[in-house]
Amino acid sequence: MIKAVLFDMDGILFDSEGYYMSGTVAWMRAAGYTGTNELVYTIIGTNMAQTYDMLYEMFDHRLSREEIRQLNDDYFADRPLNCREVMFPGIPEVLAKLKEYGLKLACCSSSPRPAIDRALREMGITGDFDVIIDSDSVKQPKPAPDVYLTAAAAVGAEPAECVVYEDSRFGIEAGKNAGMTVIAREDRRFGQDQSACDVLVKDCQEMLAYIEGELKHAGSH
Repeated sequence: MIKAVLFDMDGILFDSEGYYMSGTVAWMRAAGYTGTNELVYTIIGTNMAQTYDMLYEMFDHRLSREEIRQLNDDYFADRPLNCREVMFPGIPEVLAKLKEYGLKLACCSSSPRPAIDRALREMGITGDFDVIIDSDSVKQPKPAPDVYLTAAAAVGAEPAECVVYEDSRFGIEAGKNAGMTVIAREDRRFGQDQSACDVLVKDCQEMLAYIEGELKHAGSH
């Protein structure tokens, strides 16, 4: 029986991946990066420490991690994202419907907590989540299961009673490593390996339909 739905944030609640990937490639090219865009896309789903480590390798150590962090921060500080403008259609309605079914909801992101709070506030959905967990507050980031296991414990659900809604390879692996059912939002842009997921959907409405089907099936027994 499903008791909780645990959401990733970037690429799940709002379409931030296109914004961040195009921006990251832009400043990296300006800084002398000559590799492929597809290699840059592999940072999707990582926390900032992992991101800087990966970019450090992509630059063949020509830039320090601190220089990389500064270039990244400066680029995006000058080009702020309005999260509400890129929120996926139907998110507020789907969250409300899940709450109607009595399910616990958690937001489990690899972003820093201030960024999560700002994004949820801009989208007007902060109050829909019972729990907010960032990977900086757990021992190991995705693909380790820590963030999802912490969320499950916080809402009083067993891993088998949780559904994870993700898009990135690291996030999907984190959910599976936690022993949870993972629904993945189909990625057609960034080459994410989503083969480990249990269910592949095109949007949050399909995710909701799957959960409604599972709840109905459980209720008939």
